[in-house]
Amino acid sequence: MRVKRGTTTHKRHNKIRKATKGMTRSNRSSIRRGKQAITKALVYATRDRKNRKRTFRSLWNIRINAAARENGTTYSQLISALKKKNIALDRKILSELAVNEPAVFKKIVQTVKK
Repeated sequence: MRVKRGTTTHKRHNKIRKATKGMTRSNRSSIRRGKQAITKALVYATRDRKNRKRTFRSLWNIRINAAARENGTTYSQLISALKKKNIALDRKILSELAVNEPAVFKKIVQTVKK
């Protein structure tokens, strides 16, 4: 008795079609082009997850520098002084404080300057 593989192929094709929903023309309708498009999209997604981290760190640094300069110091001096005083605040938290709690950030800068 022979084995018919239509259902397996159908399932695999439907999986590709579902993943290419929202893509244009042949990427959506052709299985072969759809596979290529999915592979490329996953590559971009992986790359951009790494880039997002890089971008946010850069943004935090810019915010910290702007707030530090308002308080009479620079970004590099502030980070260096924090490390010397063993104050373990990461850049994300410092950035949030600089934007949302300027008074608290000012106190941190004054504590570090002493």
